[in-house]
Amino acid sequence: MKNTIPQYFHVLAKPTGAICNLDCKYCFFLSKEMLYPGSRFRMADKLLEEYIKQMIDSQETNEVFISWQGGEPTLMGIDFFKRSIELEEKYRKPGMTISHTMQTNGILIDDEWCEFFKKNNYLIGLSIDGTKELHDFYRVDKGGHGSFDKVIRAANLMDKHKVDFNLLTTVHAHNVDYPLEIYRFFRDEMKARFIQFIPIVERDNDTGFQEGNEVTDRSVSAEKWGNFLIKIYDEWVRRDVGEVYVQMFDAALASWYGVDPAMCIFVEKCGKALALEHNGDLYCCDHFVEPKYLLGNILENSMSELVNSEKQIKFGNDKLETLPDYCMKCEVRFACHGECPKNRFINTPDGEPGLNYLCEGYMKFFKHIDYSMKFMVQKLKADQAPSDIVNHYAKLDKEYTQAKRNYPCYCGSGKKFKNCHGSSFL
Repeated sequence: MKNTIPQYFHVLAKPTGAICNLDCKYCFFLSKEMLYPGSRFRMADKLLEEYIKQMIDSQETNEVFISWQGGEPTLMGIDFFKRSIELEEKYRKPGMTISHTMQTNGILIDDEWCEFFKKNNYLIGLSIDGTKELHDFYRVDKGGHGSFDKVIRAANLMDKHKVDFNLLTTVHAHNVDYPLEIYRFFRDEMKARFIQFIPIVERDNDTGFQEGNEVTDRSVSAEKWGNFLIKIYDEWVRRDVGEVYVQMFDAALASWYGVDPAMCIFVEKCGKALALEHNGDLYCCDHFVEPKYLLGNILENSMSELVNSEKQIKFGNDKLETLPDYCMKCEVRFACHGECPKNRFINTPDGEPGLNYLCEGYMKFFKHIDYSMKFMVQKLKADQAPSDIVNHYAKLDKEYTQAKRNYPCYCGSGKKFKNCHGSSFL
């Protein structure tokens, strides 16, 4: 029987295309400007209306997400987004809820923007790479100046107006060695309660596409990515469960519980998270805005038709069907599923192509959290709070650090406690 993608899907709309007021050194999207030579990179009102109408018409659920990204979407100006709200009201179906998200660098955020976000229940993703020195190393403006102070100003304004926002941090070669410094800065100084971490894996080529098997010096290594996650997780699981929400950890808990996580990179198949360019071109995925992954234009073919096309269905199924045997036999595949296809460009130990560049790090991280994940799943199934693990770890750690440093770790790995779950804090 032919596999089809369910009618629910998610679109990241890019009203300014690749245009941005920053010049982040690792940004994979700035090069996409070359796909549209001579373009003004501004979504026209006709296309905006068609996008909103089709997005609402194509969903079979009562909740629709309108998501804006870039480039930098605020460069369109606030009137563009006010117009989108008017169009949503025009086409909204009875009983339908429309939710809004925007990913922004925060540079243009002011009181007017915050009032608009609050009034229309926007969830904002604010990009920040850590403390001032860590953030400003790569996230610079067109003149090469750091952007940290403006990002903090945006965060303070959104706090003032009670705008819901989370922090999105790209992890790269410069900040990967400072996991606790970053996490504690967000938690203790910025009072952040929702945090995302995204690894920078930047292909070293002249096209800007997902080609070749070499990465730039800015890219994070697999080993350091795994260590970064473990360091933060070990602090989080001992004091912040239920207080701070880290997207990667929430996704892992969903996998251990046996349901699909909210992160598309960790589901078995993909194809339900697409990218819409400023001119109406619809691409298979935000990470594959390339000519060979162009599905068509929504002014010529309906979004629903393109999402359910054979090309998109194959793109989604390929995530599972191209996994190497090495991955199919892996004990943590249920949590990883090979992660994002964009990162599958190295060979397995036996020479089979298609292994994820970050495999080593993910495998180490997922094995490390197995004990605590199983504990939290037991609590959930008993209608108890997963945050009980904080007290559980307090008792275990006290016992083992005082008398059993050289005992086998309580997680069952067979390693000594000091070399396993005790290594992060002894």
